[in-house]
Amino acid sequence: MRVSSQTLEGIIPALVTPFTSNDEVDQVALRRLIQYVLENGVHGIMTTGGNGEFPHLLREERMKVLEVSVDEVNGRVPVIACTSACSVKEAVLLGKHAKDTGADALILVPPYYYKLPEESLFDFYKHIAEAVDLPIVVYNNPSYTGHNISPGLMERIAKIPGIVGLKQSNPDLSQTLEILRLVGDRISVLTGIDSQLFPVLSIGGRGVFSTAACVMPRHMVEVYEAFRKGEFEKAFRLHMRIQVLNRFFEYEPGYVAPCKEALAMIGIPCGSVRAPLPPLKEKERAELREALKYVGLLG
Repeated sequence: MRVSSQTLEGIIPALVTPFTSNDEVDQVALRRLIQYVLENGVHGIMTTGGNGEFPHLLREERMKVLEVSVDEVNGRVPVIACTSACSVKEAVLLGKHAKDTGADALILVPPYYYKLPEESLFDFYKHIAEAVDLPIVVYNNPSYTGHNISPGLMERIAKIPGIVGLKQSNPDLSQTLEILRLVGDRISVLTGIDSQLFPVLSIGGRGVFSTAACVMPRHMVEVYEAFRKGEFEKAFRLHMRIQVLNRFFEYEPGYVAPCKEALAMIGIPCGSVRAPLPPLKEKERAELREALKYVGLLG
């Protein structure tokens, strides 16, 4: 199910990576989570991104998560593999594994740690696109990588053969709008911020790579489907109702703990976050539980 700029759209959960009590990847829980989101109508899945704790995974763990995910999805929706790495060599190695495993596309943040000029960021995506025969989604997340992909740079990157989309996790809507003006007819632009689903759809975006959709996939799909049908007031109303929960997935110092805590509360346990990520405090757990009740996920 090869991904293209025309088919990259909708609600795409950025899956957590479940862990056992011994801090190993929990393949059974991962399969259960995938079944849950598929049964609730999502349009694809993303593996081992930020919500999947990729900086804390061993290379072999990232590969195993993808292998299990591709097997469990079994062609029903596209599987988009996060193969982010600081070096071209590592990113290409992960990308070729994704290709061999049967992933449908790659998604990568720009390199992090070293402060690089825009030309190096451009070359990073160009080298990977030339080395790995899979569609590529650019993932702009400057708060976490230290690199912002400017509209001008995205315009250049979008001309690289194989670049099909952008996950825009820069919260600046004016930047997203400018990118859509420049390349919205060439690539698919999705937000990576759950609270921006309705706003980004309203300016021409195509959907969301979503932390919230791990927990409430049906709710997110309902917003998207209402918008696609032209039922804009309904979509806005649905979006505002789930905003009480969305805000937990923009939590600092991390959105992974709220996602895993919420999954455990609704009966889909995926283990704890991996150290050194902090778990939620009791007050935060209580607030999260109330939000889940409000949106109807808990009685």
